[in-house]
Amino acid sequence: MTWLRALKETGRSGLSVERTRLEPLVAVRGAAGVAIVIALSLWLSSPAVAASSAFGAFAAGTATFQRSWRSRPVLALAAGTGLAVSTFVGYLAASHLVVFVLLLAVWAFLAGMAWSLGPTSGIVAALTVAVMMVVVTLPTSVKDALGHALVIALGGLVQAALILLFPIRRWGRQRDALADAFAAEAAYARRLRQDPHAPFDPEPLMTARSAAAVTPWQARRRPEELHGKRALAERIRPVLASLADPAVGAAEEGPERDRARELLAAAATVLDAVARAIRHAKPVKLPKEVNAFLEIPEPEAELTGSARRVAARLISLLAAAVESANGSGPSDATESAHLLRPTLPRLVPLAARAMRHEMRWKSAVFRHAVRLSAVAATGYLIGAALPLGHGYWAPMASVMIMRPDFSQTYARGVARFVGTLVGVTVATGVMQAASPGVYLCAALAVVCIALMYLLMRTGYIVAQACVSAYAVLLLGMGGSQWTQTVPERVELTLLGGVLAMAAYAVFPAWETPRLRDRLAERLEATAGYTAAVLEGFADPAKRRSSTVREALLDARAASATWDQAVARADAEPVRHRGLSRRAAQDADTVLSAMGRVGMLMEAHLPGRDADPVPSAAEFARVLRETVAESAQAVRDGEPPRWDAVRAVLDGWQGDTTRERMVRRGAELQMETLDEFEEALRSRSGIRPPPP
Repeated sequence: MTWLRALKETGRSGLSVERTRLEPLVAVRGAAGVAIVIALSLWLSSPAVAASSAFGAFAAGTATFQRSWRSRPVLALAAGTGLAVSTFVGYLAASHLVVFVLLLAVWAFLAGMAWSLGPTSGIVAALTVAVMMVVVTLPTSVKDALGHALVIALGGLVQAALILLFPIRRWGRQRDALADAFAAEAAYARRLRQDPHAPFDPEPLMTARSAAAVTPWQARRRPEELHGKRALAERIRPVLASLADPAVGAAEEGPERDRARELLAAAATVLDAVARAIRHAKPVKLPKEVNAFLEIPEPEAELTGSARRVAARLISLLAAAVESANGSGPSDATESAHLLRPTLPRLVPLAARAMRHEMRWKSAVFRHAVRLSAVAATGYLIGAALPLGHGYWAPMASVMIMRPDFSQTYARGVARFVGTLVGVTVATGVMQAASPGVYLCAALAVVCIALMYLLMRTGYIVAQACVSAYAVLLLGMGGSQWTQTVPERVELTLLGGVLAMAAYAVFPAWETPRLRDRLAERLEATAGYTAAVLEGFADPAKRRSSTVREALLDARAASATWDQAVARADAEPVRHRGLSRRAAQDADTVLSAMGRVGMLMEAHLPGRDADPVPSAAEFARVLRETVAESAQAVRDGEPPRWDAVRAVLDGWQGDTTRERMVRRGAELQMETLDEFEEALRSRSGIRPPPP
């Protein structure tokens, strides 16, 4: 992506407001928390303390809006505690410039490493660094610093209390995630009616799995309709694909295909109704004709063979989904045992282990932590040396925009500067025109933060404008004149963005050169999923249900990592000489087809009492070994070779119906391997192997 195009995309996304993602009541509740803390501080203390407490309440409220499946009160308390600790520790070192800069560098490094725990932890940790640089300038003694730290922690406590006292859509995010999974399958069923080979995006199912992970406390309070129902959505997905595919399901033309389309349409209606019921916590409402469809014990006579069996299984699964959404269906008792989320005390050793794992030179998180530490310390020293007030704004801007990948850092840097310019200009006009007092400044600041909470999930530029206006009004409430803040804030924000971009130029961590590694990982994971399914046919009696499931999750994770890598690489100002964009697209298409082969075969896995298919075991073993070697060849820029896999397929033995079906799946797998090799050779400039 060119720089100009990146600027256009940033402006378009930063200014767009998606009404469907707005949560007005939640935004009002968060702003009310800030208002309560400011009012109490003004009543009991001074405007300076009120400004300090407002930063804490604002940051704690911001933490509750992050995309996390932990309870919002826990997020608010954790953010408030972290901010209070960073403020107090920072003040203890603030009187000595060298000591404070060293502390700032260490704190910023740890904040960067917090990304190993996820985006929410990384963003909240960055807030603690930013607040450390701002709030340490307000107290005048250790006692005052302790008081400021306590009022900051109070901000988190107030936000958590408001969430508990005024709950809005309990378990709403989890409901939406599970409903989105069923809605995605409904859309998939409709696409299959027109295109039997339509692709399926597993992201809603992956999100639903993340949302299903709960702490023991949450597991005891989770609504019945959210317990164990995700497994039904997972089982419906391959059955839909198998019914629509002409190779293993309904015939390509004729009455059988017409009947399959009717079943898919009815399935889409049922899945949409289940999604609505889960989202709004209401019973499932189905049209009469669809109810009749679910009551049929078996499909009509137009379907024969495997298509008839798959259709019967689909009807059974849909009926179970309707019953489960109504709270009367079976639940997966093992789901909560496998998806328990650790509590905060138990998270500490896990966090330490995750950080140790990322402490390596090639880790994107480690390199981000090094960049963040260097930029925070350097920016603070530059800001202190410049003849400007509020020099901490430069490193604060850098810390808040920097991300482990270049594309987000660049987009947020541009958006932050534009939003800052707009927000400061508007707030300055208000300050000049109205000359508001302390209480009016506080009220206007609360309005700005309410707008920021409302819009922060849509347009970053718009939200940043609200934050900038909030900061100007808050500092005005604390006694700073607008002439001290406006020009300096704009100039130092620009300086902070330049420092962040310079850090990437000096110490880059481009995703583009690692595309081959990501492609090799996806090849191994996708082929491993197909091999696991084949092994299920090889020895049904010894098959573990978790084996195929774990392989599928690995394949999905590798696919998501690949998609993220490609998106980041497209936004980077570098190009990969060994893997063209067209080659990456072709390889992605082929690997998606490879995963589809495994999905189709998974829908036909036999019971434990079925006869084994010995040839499937040999094919799966050789497939794993050959793919491991070929993945290394992809990393080295060499063409993969599939001779061993082809030899096993040529020697396949067995002529029963199941063996022929499994062999057909192996043939489809072989076709995708050949297409993968062709995609890399024809588009990447790889030389073919010598004869």
